[in-house]
Amino acid sequence: MMFVKEEREEDMDEPETWKIKQEEPENWITKHEEPENWIIKHEEPENCRIKQEEQGEMIKEEMHEESSQGGEKPLSCSQTKQKDLKNRKANKSFTCTQCGKSFTRKTSLKHHIRIHTGEKPFTCDQCGKSFTQSANLKDHMNIHTGEKPYNCSHCDKRFSHSGGLNRHERIHNEENMYKCSHCDKRFSRSAHLKTHERIHTGEKPFECQHCKKRFSDSAALKTHERIHTGEKPYICLHCNKGFNNSRDLKIHERTHTGEKPYKCSHCNKRFVDSRNLKNHEKIHTGDKKYKCSHCDKRFRLATHMKRHERIHTGEKPYECSLCDKRFGDLGGLKTHEGIHTGVKPYKCSHCDKRFFDSGSLKRHERIHTGEKKYKCSHCDKRFNRSTNLKTHERIHTREKPHECSHSHASNLK
Repeated sequence: MMFVKEEREEDMDEPETWKIKQEEPENWITKHEEPENWIIKHEEPENCRIKQEEQGEMIKEEMHEESSQGGEKPLSCSQTKQKDLKNRKANKSFTCTQCGKSFTRKTSLKHHIRIHTGEKPFTCDQCGKSFTQSANLKDHMNIHTGEKPYNCSHCDKRFSHSGGLNRHERIHNEENMYKCSHCDKRFSRSAHLKTHERIHTGEKPFECQHCKKRFSDSAALKTHERIHTGEKPYICLHCNKGFNNSRDLKIHERTHTGEKPYKCSHCNKRFVDSRNLKNHEKIHTGDKKYKCSHCDKRFRLATHMKRHERIHTGEKPYECSLCDKRFGDLGGLKTHEGIHTGVKPYKCSHCDKRFFDSGSLKRHERIHTGEKKYKCSHCDKRFNRSTNLKTHERIHTREKPHECSHSHASNLK
């Protein structure tokens, strides 16, 4: 690039200016003989700059006033930048040799190639997880630090990474949401809609290779297979306990932090997990939509109904690995195995007493707190155990389900 001096008459008030003639690309500096509005200088910082990555040049411009002789008005900073970006998009000179995809930047190609090579050079020093880009590692580190720098512009919810924020904001903008064709439920991602619609269609395309159990989405299958493999990749930073999925880890860590983000709208009780809240609120609403297929008993939760139905069928799918004893529910098996191992992992927060299962711990702690969550539907009396409530309510109903085998025999004589 060179400069050609434009001749002007000597009696003109305006100082000499320089025109730019396009030739070989090179670094250049244009300077007026006297201070002027338009100064292009390579070394000093200016208001606007456009980065030319291929040549490594920096061009800095400002607007130049039209000359009194009606010369052409130069492009503004934003116009020049747009023109440059347009030219770069038109010329995608960096092409992947693996799949033929082209990029405008060499760095973009470099990041893309890692998909093919599997290279993940950025590793978290807290948990060892690796990433292909430093930006992804930075977002991941927010999980460990608890930092949530991304704030929703519609509500007060915050996120540790930009992807979570973008997905959340679609909830506020219904035009971008995906609606189920079977019900009115909406989703912020098409993949979530597709998985949800399988509930209506009954489709379960993913099969466990260990037990042939089928699932409606691949993530559920992956989590399930960890039961067979024993893999627990999600480790609690507070106690080193392992979990086979990130959700259970997140809920567990709240037992250490004391966080209970889910609040009951009826009694202000708080919970660490949204599922626990939903199940609890059914106590207030009286909703029991799950009915036993063998008797008329109804349940708030599908898991409770399944566990109950095993009483009728005699099914005991959970087997002790130490004595071959079988159980109808997983909780019963875990409690039983504690007898063999002697491990009592559940400790009372008020005293030193320990328990094999969480249910026994909860019942015990009510002695300390004085909580009596079970209220009689006939009077105002309350109880700390559901079995005590059931026994009490029979006073009102006059139900007497237990019959003496001896008195029955004497009546037959």
